[in-house]
Amino acid sequence: MPCVNIKITNEGATKEQKARLIQGVTDFLVEVLGENPKTTEVTIEEVPTDNCGIGSESVSELRKKQS
Repeated sequence: MPCVNIKITNEGATKEQKARLIQGVTDFLVEVLGENPKTTEVTIEEVPTDNCGIGSESVSELRKKQS
């Protein structure tokens, strides 16, 4: 039984987008590994932008610079 964890920032992914991620990852595991979609678990974790960073800066700070 595969378990896939996806982390994304909490910047507004819609319910529909998350459903597409879950379906797409499930389909990919079925296609590539021959997994049973009924036993494939996909979890999406939304992370606050203050809680992750790139290049020693928080994503929150990077977003402020981009605006």
